[in-house]
Amino acid sequence: MPYTIALDAGHGGSNAGASYNGRLEKNDALRLTLAVGGLLENSGVNVVYTRTDDTYDSPARKAQKANESGADFFISIHRNSSMYPNQYSGIESIVYNRYGEAARMAETINENLQTIGYVNHGVVERTNLVVLNRTQMPAILLEIGFINNNNDNAIFDSRFDETAQAIADGILAYRPDNA
Repeated sequence: MPYTIALDAGHGGSNAGASYNGRLEKNDALRLTLAVGGLLENSGVNVVYTRTDDTYDSPARKAQKANESGADFFISIHRNSSMYPNQYSGIESIVYNRYGEAARMAETINENLQTIGYVNHGVVERTNLVVLNRTQMPAILLEIGFINNNNDNAIFDSRFDETAQAIADGILAYRPDNA
């Protein structure tokens, strides 16, 4: 049975997500999601995308798409934001259950991202996010740096390929041996 990952590029269409100096979260999320997906596909993973262009689906519809795909894991990619520019920096992963499979994968992804320069804020549990509580498989929402932090944007841009590889490697670490 193929190993399947559902990848979700956060926001999209009329929902831009966070923005900073003309930079839109939906664009960064889509670009990174497609890059991670390409790396996974090149490694023989079946990838299902919730979006591959600038369209919007509700979080409930994204969870439904993932459920219908029979994916082994659901990964939603976002950028974080804070009240004031350059107030915070770093990455964090959000999971429904801090002690489940998703949390272990998220820790691996975070550690990989930390090695390329992101501050690691760890894994946090939130049960009120639709893409985490309506998916039938382990799910992670990744916040890949603060979009309103100049240093995080510099890492995101200058180490983009390494960022995508760090995420893909974290996902591949949980690939079943027989996939």
